[in-house]
Amino acid sequence: MNTEFRKTLPGTRLDYFDTRAAVDAIKPGAYDTLPYTSRVLAENLVRRCDPATLKASLSQLIDRKRDLDFPWFPARVVCHDILGQTALVDLAGLRDAIAQQGGDPAQVNPVVPTQLIVDHSLAVECGGYDPEAFEKNRAIEDRRNEDRFHFIEWTKKAFKNVDVIPPGNGIMHQINLEKMSPVIQVRDGVAFPDTCVGTDSHTPHVDSLGVIAIGVGGLEAESVMLGRASWMRLPEIVGVELTGKLQPGITATDMVLALTEFLRKQKVVGAWLEFFGEGAAALTLGDRATISNMAPEYGATAAMFYIDQQTIDYLKLTGREDQQVQLVENYARVSGLWADSLKSAQYERSLSFDLSSVVRNMAGPSNPHARVATSDLAAKGIAGQWDEVPGQMPDGAVIIAAITSCTNTSNPRNVIAAGLMARNANKLGLSRKPWVKTSLAPGSKTVALYLDEAGLTHELEKLGFGVVAFACTTCNGMSGALDPAIQQEIIDRDLYATAVLSGNRNFDGRIHPYAKQAFLASPPLVVAYAIAGTIRFDIEKDVLGLDANGKEIRLKDIWPSDEEIDAVVKAAVKPEQFRQVYIPMFAIHEDTGPKVEPLYDWRPQSTYIRRPPYWEGALAGARPLKGMRPLAVLPDNITTDHLSPSNAIMLDSAAGEYLAKMGLPEVDFNSYATHRGDHLTAQRATFANPKLFNEMVVEDGKVKQGSLTRLEPEGKVMRMWEAIETYMDRKQPLIIIAGADYGQGSSRDWAAKGVRLAGVEAIAAEGFERIHRTNLVGMGVLPLEFLPGTNRKTLQIDGSETYDVIGERTPRATLTLVITRKNGERVEVPVTCRLDTAEEVSIYEAGGVLQRFAQDFLESATA
Repeated sequence: MNTEFRKTLPGTRLDYFDTRAAVDAIKPGAYDTLPYTSRVLAENLVRRCDPATLKASLSQLIDRKRDLDFPWFPARVVCHDILGQTALVDLAGLRDAIAQQGGDPAQVNPVVPTQLIVDHSLAVECGGYDPEAFEKNRAIEDRRNEDRFHFIEWTKKAFKNVDVIPPGNGIMHQINLEKMSPVIQVRDGVAFPDTCVGTDSHTPHVDSLGVIAIGVGGLEAESVMLGRASWMRLPEIVGVELTGKLQPGITATDMVLALTEFLRKQKVVGAWLEFFGEGAAALTLGDRATISNMAPEYGATAAMFYIDQQTIDYLKLTGREDQQVQLVENYARVSGLWADSLKSAQYERSLSFDLSSVVRNMAGPSNPHARVATSDLAAKGIAGQWDEVPGQMPDGAVIIAAITSCTNTSNPRNVIAAGLMARNANKLGLSRKPWVKTSLAPGSKTVALYLDEAGLTHELEKLGFGVVAFACTTCNGMSGALDPAIQQEIIDRDLYATAVLSGNRNFDGRIHPYAKQAFLASPPLVVAYAIAGTIRFDIEKDVLGLDANGKEIRLKDIWPSDEEIDAVVKAAVKPEQFRQVYIPMFAIHEDTGPKVEPLYDWRPQSTYIRRPPYWEGALAGARPLKGMRPLAVLPDNITTDHLSPSNAIMLDSAAGEYLAKMGLPEVDFNSYATHRGDHLTAQRATFANPKLFNEMVVEDGKVKQGSLTRLEPEGKVMRMWEAIETYMDRKQPLIIIAGADYGQGSSRDWAAKGVRLAGVEAIAAEGFERIHRTNLVGMGVLPLEFLPGTNRKTLQIDGSETYDVIGERTPRATLTLVITRKNGERVEVPVTCRLDTAEEVSIYEAGGVLQRFAQDFLESATA
């Protein structure tokens, strides 16, 4: 630990590091111009680095050098049970590999505190109109996931530094915001800013507190867990000035959907954003959290807000201890992290967004950045005429209306607004349409407490929005089964059915197999669409129903005023509610049960947990990058949902057929996500999304939609999994060719694991989303980026070619992609090697994160 700049924090007995002095010792006056993010990164360095590394790294921050490797040291790791569990499955497999080589498996442990929250396992099989929905859904969750929960319970006892929040308690990000993040950490008598990485792309939720928290893939999280610095190229830090204030009746959801569209157009992919200005200062912490949560939707790595009075007020509201709240304020003011200290901060690029320009918005039908104003629904062709036939669902039927996701349920104003909407609708005799599956799934149990306090629980239940879970549910594709009669009508009539949810993602095929498209909306708008029953309804103009006097009721007649929302929030949301939920949840209980073995006893018939194969066969061998054939040629905006879907498994899918052969009844197939601890099930999800467009598959001059590819050299079109099996039998190395923004969306490591197990050695794309690119490197797949002006179309790629890669793989080197066409023509194309740091080169050459750690561990043990 560096001690040169160590001082005592005024008013406490705690030490801290005078980062201003450390920076100004290198360049006088430089500290005042540093953005907030750079200041926190600098504090991280001062605490952890030796003097030589410290000086070099601080110089990078001061001069904004982005072409050198830069270390930082996250203080903790947070995981949900899908990626977190698969990371721990990998570590359990690593223990086996270490033991086989004569090492001590018990020495393989996370060295960074790791919190695993079980929040992604529950499906809404029972909707919110069933008063016992929560208990029934939890029972189904426990039955289906017994293998997974058995393994998770073992990890809690077998690994050091792993704590588990069991199912039924809330969503990882909301718990992180409301309780887990202290904002300022204290260890060994030293205070320092909290930092974390999380195995979910929405980890930036707590950036709203001024905490550097970024989403990473499970593989990168494993590296951090095992004690390595997180290496990166210094990011572009973009300042986003928020001006003005929201108009009456506009929610934080409307705001973030407008910002998402704006920031996507400003091309902030991979950047770290800092929101400031009078508009930002006036936003509540709940509103800020809504913005920070959706960072991956606009492509940013982080979405920071300064520490200010709003931060302090929120810490008090959520029941933090007085001593901790005082520490946060005192530390921020003394160290230069308080908002007033950042008036001279300078950004490489600054943007401005006027909050007063925001109108009521939705996003859809397929992307969260595809904003549409509710006043423009008809002009955009979303709202329109439909036939009302008694006993039938209409065109555009809303079959799912879900108040879900930490994005919105961590914001009391949004939830209270929905409750007041429900109350107003009930007073006027409105009700949900019978085909709409409704649900309320808050990210925290505190939501249920303050809804009870406000007298709004019954109002929501009356409209079908009873609490079905405290978990991710519909936002993660766990919307559960439809009523069989409704499902059959959709099939028989080939009905255009939709979903409306207060989530953060609406990618094709994600929400439900029978919801052809999905729309994001604020919680009160979700209530309105449950009443309307179809997306064809013009939500601003059309008549929702008639009151007892025959008067027409429109949205404006039931929309609550801002004054009433704020008054109810002030009266109903209380610190004791948060203490009531979180004190018992985080109470330390000494485990008095029997000790467990350091090696997991794998269950051979499990379709959920299986010993991973990453140290065996071809996966442990070299990747020659020669003679590769394309598995797919893909357009822009391929998401990780295309690469490895998370929604329900259908019987006629490759994974469904496998599970049926394994004896699992169809009712318990569960989701793709829950099976990611078993590679035999999970690899069958590779490119299994029925909405995939693989440009190798053309019919009547158009690219055919589906989980399809063309087997080469035969030229035979077949289902993706059958082609993968054939290529695996042939030991045929593969490549994927893609357009821009490849791998956007969720941080799931199986989007990289699946293609690696299929035999993919390289991916050549016009651009990569950050998390997916690091996941590819972590699996030993080489990311290659076409130079500007070059792409699959200019190269006339059709998938019949073979590919070689030539050149020395060094950080961001120019390599040569050699394309050999079917007629023998040879084309040499320069591409950028997207191994961005020396650390990534080392990981790639070892075959991946796990192989690299096994090598290092055994070498250090031998030494």
